[in-house]
Amino acid sequence: MKNTPILQSAPLSFPWQTIDPFLFCVHHVDHYPHGNAQMGPVASLSGRQIGSDFSNKDGWSMYHGQTIPGFPSHPHRGFETVTIVRQGHIDHSDSLGATARFGPGDVQWLTAGKGIVHCEMFPLRQTDAPNSCELFQIWLNLPASRKMAEPHFTMLWNEQIQKVQHTDAQGLRTDVVVVAGALHNARGLPPPPDSWASQADADLAIFTVRMQAGARWTLPRAQHAQTQRQLYVFAGQGLAIEGHALANRHVAQVNTQVDLVLQNGEQETEFLMLQARPIGEPVAQYGPFVMNTQAEIHQAFADYRSTGFGGWPWASSDPVHPRDAGRFAKHADGRVEHADTAKGAHP
Repeated sequence: MKNTPILQSAPLSFPWQTIDPFLFCVHHVDHYPHGNAQMGPVASLSGRQIGSDFSNKDGWSMYHGQTIPGFPSHPHRGFETVTIVRQGHIDHSDSLGATARFGPGDVQWLTAGKGIVHCEMFPLRQTDAPNSCELFQIWLNLPASRKMAEPHFTMLWNEQIQKVQHTDAQGLRTDVVVVAGALHNARGLPPPPDSWASQADADLAIFTVRMQAGARWTLPRAQHAQTQRQLYVFAGQGLAIEGHALANRHVAQVNTQVDLVLQNGEQETEFLMLQARPIGEPVAQYGPFVMNTQAEIHQAFADYRSTGFGGWPWASSDPVHPRDAGRFAKHADGRVEHADTAKGAHP
């Protein structure tokens, strides 16, 4: 194993394959038409299974949205969601009364903990041009000791997230966005306090990486002997890891105990890296609930039926903010962040 750079690889499935402590990963890319007055698509919805449209018909899906694309109110318990936006905007509202709008380069890290209901809608703000939306959503397990933590979310704004730019001997560039973890002197912003990522020995990292055609870059070894790492190539022709080819639309679990030289091919390539030491606990999952035992899953359903995880304080299951609202977050404690007033911010 010590000298094997790629431990295993496979074509990307839907959702993408994950390993402990990651539970789920998807990459949504939608090229929506112009927006209408309700910030839905100016296009017929006929031929779609409205309420569950993952068709990618005409290059876009409504998902569970009825008039606006996205995911109306739904519950979670026992894990975290990490949502990385690359294009478009997401409007978040939840059962705690918190709400937000975040956009390109921003990351929302939500701890569901003992239970939350939230919605994630994709408002089509532009009426005079098409609207593209691209995001990753990653589900990260919580250890048993933190599954009933108080729910909340943390915003990692684009302007605050550290980026690393490497130029190789040929003058070709590799750009790394350090969403979580560390790369050389760059460190991710603090994750939520109950997250597995907050454990000192979790060695958790989330990077997005873009390599110019022909670029060469060395991915450093992990810090912990038990750390596992997967690379998801989603754009380009693929790359070579220590001379071993990894094609586009493939995932590879790679050796974490040695530095790995990555050599890109003839096209710009992009990949997502997920890394962590496993939690190593039993996983019981049913839909939006992730616990350690089936009895805890049954209790989660009972609690949701009886409490609604605090109820839903919004007038509809799919609220969105005004078209001209900027990037912001209003937390359950009343604290408000206005990202668009930060230096260098883009609404």
